[in-house]
Amino acid sequence: MTSKTDSTGIVGWGAYVPRFRVTAHEIAQIWGDEGDRMSRGLNVVEKSVPGMDEDVVTISVEAARNAVAHAGVEPQTIGAIYVGSESHPYVVKPTATIVAEAISATPDLTAADMEFACKAGTAGMQACFSHVKSGNMTHALAVGADTSQGKPGDALEYTASAGGAAYILGRENVLAEIQDTLSFTTDTPDFWRREGQEFPRHGSRFTGAPAYFRHVSSAAKNILEKNNLTPKDFDFAVFHQPNGRFPRRVAAKLGFEKKQVEEGLLTPLIGNTYSGATPLGLSAVLDVAKPGHRILAVSYGSGAGSDAFIIEATELISDKRNPKPIRPTLEDKTYISYAQYAKYKSKILEVGLKK
Repeated sequence: MTSKTDSTGIVGWGAYVPRFRVTAHEIAQIWGDEGDRMSRGLNVVEKSVPGMDEDVVTISVEAARNAVAHAGVEPQTIGAIYVGSESHPYVVKPTATIVAEAISATPDLTAADMEFACKAGTAGMQACFSHVKSGNMTHALAVGADTSQGKPGDALEYTASAGGAAYILGRENVLAEIQDTLSFTTDTPDFWRREGQEFPRHGSRFTGAPAYFRHVSSAAKNILEKNNLTPKDFDFAVFHQPNGRFPRRVAAKLGFEKKQVEEGLLTPLIGNTYSGATPLGLSAVLDVAKPGHRILAVSYGSGAGSDAFIIEATELISDKRNPKPIRPTLEDKTYISYAQYAKYKSKILEVGLKK
């Protein structure tokens, strides 16, 4: 088992999901039989909705503060902050600098926003891992967060939700060692949104194959082969979860059992948090992981690419549990109507103006 002095990895993590929820049934009632069919097919019961005063900045700050509290590090030791999202509130004005200021990490650090659809958060984790492993800095912070969009009546409206998770990486007091990471990337246009467009467009079934399944499977297979490991060598597996079906399907295809996947599968409860999906799923697993547990985490970002990680919990994880584990916080929720949901997401105003 890895000791605390000879590894690079996660020294603390934090997560945040807004408390408002709208059920898939509530959305389906608006769109009739077609909506009901889409709801059942996606295997999403309900999704989180950001309040009118919540955005990627507020979600990232909450997650980052939770991560700093868990890690117990001085914010001034954080040399880099990367915030991955596809719904940054500003087109020109970084989210990362606001997060840095909010956690008192400024001014001696680098900060930047990452964009790569739903894998922007894990891209930030890879950059932080490289910084820390090289000795370039003591700690680095990566956040994956989104308040994702879905056009009224589109399949995305049943899944596009809000939430995020933050990870502090370091080389001392490591709770979960990152043993390896690699990526699989191609130009596959399965999902896109041009400048000025309010809602994204997608290639429908094309987003599954060859997009999601090819990239997630390839990244997973490549990292397993590189490290001479098989699915049986892992206690948990976290795959990007755009809905409740895809991660279970890709897991079975790769040879993982259902019990390895369920702990990190949050989408049926909160929807697809896009850049926050894989980081949130990983946080749920780390919240319960025991020393020696090995985790495979594979993200996916449309456009398209996947980042894969092999992570092993160290002996310190039992002594330094996350004070705010994600699953219990998900029970603190308030259900809203479709009309309230449309108001919070500014859909009433926007659709009205377009008419």
